[in-house]
Amino acid sequence: MCTKTPEVTSWQDIPWHKVEANVHALQRRIYRAQQQGDRRKVKSLQRLLLRSTSAKLLAVRRVTQDNQGKKTPGIDGVACLDPDERGQLVRTLDLRRPAQPVRRVWIPKPGTEEKRPLGIPTLSDRAIQALVKLALEPQWEARFEPNSYGFRPGRSCHDAIEAIFNAIRYKPKYVLDADIAKCFDRIDHRALLAKIDTFSLLRRLIKGWLKAGVMDGGQLFPTEAGTPQGGVLSPLLANIALHGLEEAVAAAFPKTRRVAGTKKRWTPAVIRYADDFVVLHEDRDVVRRAREVIEEWLRGMGLELKPSKTTISHTLEEYEGKVGFNFLGFTVRQFRVGRHHTGRDGQSKPLGFKTLIKPSQAKAKAHHHRLREVIRKQRTIAPEVLIAHLNPVIRGWANYYRTAVSKATFAKLDDRLYSTLRRWARRRHPNKPARWIARRYWLLPAWEFGTRKGVLVRHGQTRIVRHVKVSGGKSPYDGDWMYWASRWGYYPDVNPATARMLKAQRGKCAHCKRLFLPGDDLIERHHKDGERTHNQRSNLELLHRHCHDAVHRPGPEPKPLDGMFS
Repeated sequence: MCTKTPEVTSWQDIPWHKVEANVHALQRRIYRAQQQGDRRKVKSLQRLLLRSTSAKLLAVRRVTQDNQGKKTPGIDGVACLDPDERGQLVRTLDLRRPAQPVRRVWIPKPGTEEKRPLGIPTLSDRAIQALVKLALEPQWEARFEPNSYGFRPGRSCHDAIEAIFNAIRYKPKYVLDADIAKCFDRIDHRALLAKIDTFSLLRRLIKGWLKAGVMDGGQLFPTEAGTPQGGVLSPLLANIALHGLEEAVAAAFPKTRRVAGTKKRWTPAVIRYADDFVVLHEDRDVVRRAREVIEEWLRGMGLELKPSKTTISHTLEEYEGKVGFNFLGFTVRQFRVGRHHTGRDGQSKPLGFKTLIKPSQAKAKAHHHRLREVIRKQRTIAPEVLIAHLNPVIRGWANYYRTAVSKATFAKLDDRLYSTLRRWARRRHPNKPARWIARRYWLLPAWEFGTRKGVLVRHGQTRIVRHVKVSGGKSPYDGDWMYWASRWGYYPDVNPATARMLKAQRGKCAHCKRLFLPGDDLIERHHKDGERTHNQRSNLELLHRHCHDAVHRPGPEPKPLDGMFS
């Protein structure tokens, strides 16, 4: 492993397979050392990674080519670097340079009039943060609690929903549905730095980013608390701040308790996704006591629960005028049913109730409103253009909810969308009879909205697929690449066609032949003949985003630089 930065003569000539192999090897060693409790070795390996040429190159590639925010500038206005500028950024990365303030951007919060503040660091600060994340994340992945699912590689909100299902499938329970008030903005800096407990260079870097300040409207504001949303490292720092919440709740209760002559598990289940979490237990007093424990624990990090979004309910019976709860866009609830529809326990005995997890009404309503807005803004365009605008929205929403009990919701949305499209067609032709309009815009007898150039996708066409929850003890840094590559086909945000292509390619990029792994920001489809309208399966292959850029880049094929890496 090379620890000194050699001269990078051409970005196109970098052997990325060697770069990734070097970084992944060091990250696996950091992960194993943390599992073994060897803190001295962890810090030594982290220092080695921070000096590594491979890590610097990979960090720069992620913020300038892979990340969605690569075109968003910081306060210096720098964005969209070309290959030569990326190489220059690698050479000039300086871990001892003072952090620059972040640029404040306000974005609307969906469903409310509030706005969420984003802090956009400069591109050079983002590159250094990505480098630090490469060193820090493997250490904490070995420490994080098993039921923490937000902002972690290889884990998703669907894993959290499946964990909730497993916790309540055999027994109705009380639920503390909690939300932390302005979590990213109020994290205490001293408590966070003390919890990270790292060597002086990393501590100084992280403290500098936390204290750098915010530039809003040409005015600089100090940052006395919180981690600015929008930074590469901010999600990891927030997870570190909330690490220990599950352990604190477990420590406040005995593992088992004798009830009616039998031993029962008495520790409540805590399932967290970022700053949203639920606490589940069959006893109401345990849930109330868990809330007190959590509130006391959060005060140590400068945080508190948001009263308006923190409620106690029951999954089966009405409690305080409410049954079930909403979490991450899903409604979780149990229903009493007869013997022919009841769920069954591990011994196939009838439970008398059924657990159903559906898309929440608020999310379905917001989705339909979005479709209506798309149609309203496209009143005069051709039907095939309208279909091209609607299909990605429908596919994305349906794929997200295809792991839930969603067929009835999908059918209702399709009915409402049909009514909206019918009104759209009538407005275009007010003097034409209904039969003429139907023949012009719908393909009969299937009643599909479309033309010979394309057909509108229906929500109901999405097949319901049960999500396979990630194993609690698995990590992308454990070296089991085949396990993580195979999981791409199960992720709900990967559409079925892409999942089939992933299986056909054995989870590998068609260009670099490396596995798609958690942390790869996007998998992109490449048209072999260069014609984007030819979407036949034989003309498509899946690539990393940076590999897709390399394929379309004019010029000769990259050649490895001999002796650049060791």
